[in-house]
Amino acid sequence: DGVYRDVSTDEFARIGAEISLGLLSLGLEAGDRVAILSETRLEWAEADMGMITGGLISVPIYPTVTAETVSYILKDSGSRVIFVSDPEQAAKVGAFREESPELTVICFDGADQVEGALTLDELRGRGRKLAGEDPDLRRKRAAAIQADDVATIIYTSGTTGLPKGVMLTHANIVSNVLASLQILRITESDTCLSFLPLSHVFERMAGLYTMVYTGVTIAYAESVDTVPQNLVEVRPTIMVSVPRLYEKIYARVMDAASQGGPIKKGLFFWARRVGIERTRRTLAGETVGPGLAARYAVANKLVFSKLRQRTGGRLRFFVSGGAPLAPEIAEFFHAAGMIILEGYGLTETSPVLAANTFENYRLGTVGKPIPGVEVTIAEDG
Repeated sequence: DGVYRDVSTDEFARIGAEISLGLLSLGLEAGDRVAILSETRLEWAEADMGMITGGLISVPIYPTVTAETVSYILKDSGSRVIFVSDPEQAAKVGAFREESPELTVICFDGADQVEGALTLDELRGRGRKLAGEDPDLRRKRAAAIQADDVATIIYTSGTTGLPKGVMLTHANIVSNVLASLQILRITESDTCLSFLPLSHVFERMAGLYTMVYTGVTIAYAESVDTVPQNLVEVRPTIMVSVPRLYEKIYARVMDAASQGGPIKKGLFFWARRVGIERTRRTLAGETVGPGLAARYAVANKLVFSKLRQRTGGRLRFFVSGGAPLAPEIAEFFHAAGMIILEGYGLTETSPVLAANTFENYRLGTVGKPIPGVEVTIAEDG
């Protein structure tokens, strides 16, 4: 209803447990596949938690794909159940259900508009009933999961043909979370704004599993379009994004400055020059000097502090991945006191391979390999 509602860790865990047992009540066994076709939202995370703690294999599907792609992934993965966000996403499953009527559909919203669909509350109710019959069942199912068991099958974009399913184990994901936390300072006092697709391994590992593990508060954006407004509402300390968001913020700031009056425009571009000079000296290990430090203090007070307020005013750092970030954009954000730590990864490596850190930061690069990762540069570069 247009306001943020707190969900405690206990409530999140309880809902995940009910979903886990609810899925088992449908006759699923460890290793069975369960798909999820939804935009990023709390229920996505709850459903995923229910799947992976029940020994089931989650199969995320982008909410933007066609019905044909949905059918292909469901068939290829052998999914027996699918979570969908609403009737619009459920419609994409229609053709597959005609061929495979045994597929169970669970709707987050609007289940009454989808023939034969269960609501999330109905599934959770089944889970509570099962827990009443065997209070120790969920713990036993979770304890039976092995490190090398497949946790998820993530289908890549299919740029070289049909989407291909990447199988990641529990150990793959856990090792990546732990390695990433060796280079990033994240604590339970942090708040993260999540808006990227959870169906992509980047947001799922960095924006969900890492945050849950460290006790970070996750706030889900209403939509991609409301991110600027949600930044001010949530006031996050950490944010994971792709370069497109930073490009849009940069372009909006530059346009606003260019269209301002002579004094405002002159002040902004003076501050930009001062900030970039300070950034270049700092990153080169050179002394800033009292003159530049004084000018930067003025630029920070009159210009950069106002820019930071547009992100809520508490941001400690951004993380960027998924595509190359233009060095001039990273440099401007750094100059404005908003650090973007750029990294690189692959779905197949679950996903982080390398990342910039506060200790090792170089513009225009993806940083050094994270602990436990080895990389080789090919002869052709």
